[in-house]
Amino acid sequence: MFVTLATAALGAGPDFERAHKLYNLTDFEGSLKILHAIPDRGKDGADYALAGRNYYMLGDYRKSTEALEKAVALEPGSSEYALWLGRAFGRRAETASPFTAPGLASKARQHFERAVQLNPRNLDALTDLFEYYLEAPGFLGGGFDKAEATAVKIAAVDSGEFHWSQAKLAEKRKEFGSAEEQLRRAIEASPRQIGRFIDLARFLSKQGRYQEADQSLARAQKINPDSAKLMFATAEIYIKQNRNLEAARDLLRRYLVSDLTPEDPPRSQAQKLLRQVTGT
Repeated sequence: MFVTLATAALGAGPDFERAHKLYNLTDFEGSLKILHAIPDRGKDGADYALAGRNYYMLGDYRKSTEALEKAVALEPGSSEYALWLGRAFGRRAETASPFTAPGLASKARQHFERAVQLNPRNLDALTDLFEYYLEAPGFLGGGFDKAEATAVKIAAVDSGEFHWSQAKLAEKRKEFGSAEEQLRRAIEASPRQIGRFIDLARFLSKQGRYQEADQSLARAQKINPDSAKLMFATAEIYIKQNRNLEAARDLLRRYLVSDLTPEDPPRSQAQKLLRQVTGT
């Protein structure tokens, strides 16, 4: 995502560049303020796409879809815009009524599929489409067979992500031994990627294997002890398992004063967890 935004910024005007910089600093409202000041006749797909991502990060998924639909209309060949539009529709589906959710979910799937069609090597799009197929029921276009076929496409782009996808499939089938093996193979394929160790720790925690989960988190900490992503994930794992709650509180407080990026969970999510653990 960051590469795409940075690439767009290279050919954009100073207003977009300032808005893009604020987006990367997670000042989404400040970024939107700059974008709103640009006359509609002067906006291009990148402007609307950035606005859509800002709204997405702020949790206003309706406005996000509206802005991203304009971006897609202006640049229908952009895989990245189609991907983000799918994400926005997906979030709307999660929070919609039972009557409107199926239609929104189907739109999410269609845009994920379009993103992959436009760029078969867009790993984020492949991963989002895989997760949709894995989780959605058949009447909404989901299914294990489609997820497996998408995993094959993922393998051609990133071996670590492929092993992750195999772990998700195995866990869904309750083949926990196979799932663990695939998660460990994902680490072997990407030994410096903190997210792989977090994935394994989450899996082990769900199995009640807390000591091994903590060992996986400790390995990630050796790679980057100041990782905001790791702080949040560790605290979340502790809270879900109702253990090490004092450490979880400290991690969340550190997280809230860290320099975050759009790739990190929003501060509002960390604040919600902190209220949960403090009881306030």
